[in-house]
Amino acid sequence: MKYAGRLAAVAVVGALSLAACGTDNNTSGSASTSSAAATGAAGNGLSGTINAAGSSAQANAIDQWKKDFQSKNPGASVNYQPSGSGAGVQAFIQGTVAFAGSDSALKDDKGEPAQADARCKTGKAINIPMVTGPIAVVYNLPGVDGLQLSPKTIGAIFNGKITKWDDAAIKADNPQAKLPSTPIQAFHRADESGTSDNFTKFLKATAEWPYEPAKAWPAEAKGQGAKGSDGIASSVKGAEGAISYVELSFAENSQLQKAKVANGTGEFVELTPESAAKTIETAEVKGTGNDLKLGIDYATKTAGAYPIVLVTYEITCEKGLSADEAKLVKSFLTYTASDEGQTALKDLGYAPLSGELLTKVRTAVEAIS
Repeated sequence: MKYAGRLAAVAVVGALSLAACGTDNNTSGSASTSSAAATGAAGNGLSGTINAAGSSAQANAIDQWKKDFQSKNPGASVNYQPSGSGAGVQAFIQGTVAFAGSDSALKDDKGEPAQADARCKTGKAINIPMVTGPIAVVYNLPGVDGLQLSPKTIGAIFNGKITKWDDAAIKADNPQAKLPSTPIQAFHRADESGTSDNFTKFLKATAEWPYEPAKAWPAEAKGQGAKGSDGIASSVKGAEGAISYVELSFAENSQLQKAKVANGTGEFVELTPESAAKTIETAEVKGTGNDLKLGIDYATKTAGAYPIVLVTYEITCEKGLSADEAKLVKSFLTYTASDEGQTALKDLGYAPLSGELLTKVRTAVEAIS
């Protein structure tokens, strides 16, 4: 499904820029990228292969970017494996990929920043936000459209406390709906995933979730695992009574039913790029310099705000890649951060960057050497 009003989603960045002001020293002096370098124009002598891995949430974006970038640079190729955020970060730390896609920034409590810095040797690793995407709570329940779910109900479903669709808690969220007694099949990501990390952060902040947020689904929680965002989407589509969480682009591509989710005010909000953008308004830049790690308020009380969103980062070395890798990565990320690259996201279920945040992203990419 293509969004006729997708341009409104650029409000995401205005909100992020307000949060970013004064919180880091990333400057914007040379961030404008309207030249041939910004679009990866042919004729610049690029050749070789970029190896990268990580977030499956951004796989649809990467596929489009690869196609466009390689058409402009026939001597260059991008090999991106959507192995999941956790696997991507580990591959980057181990030095087998030039950049990792991750739906959460490098984690201090796991020692990832220090490990990534050590991989970069002469520089430091930086988190560069490149894709913003809402997380849909998707379900397969024929005849029940516009399902409403509070965070507490969602948490109880995914913790195995609610097992039937006509449970009293779901009825309380949907007093006008005719709910069947169909058993609930709750699917979660089987691989380590930034989507799981963000989803469980939302549950922890809003739903009395008893487990710590993590890329790996808690072993104590119930449900069935499926690998990757595409695996989640196909599992829900193929099982009546199923429910899961997946990025909007995958929900749209698979034509899955999406629940309205209550925000911090108790308002049930339909997922749209515009409603997700309102949650991003509370994001805070927590990184310094060209590290653009962001913080999101999952318990937002902003009217009309859809509360479950994620940001996918491209994690790479500011300095420390080999000369060939640095040239290719810088050129590719320059393209993804260009007006052309971000505009390509509009019809893929993502919200493009613009404004001050995009300026900061371009400055960070320009610093890669």
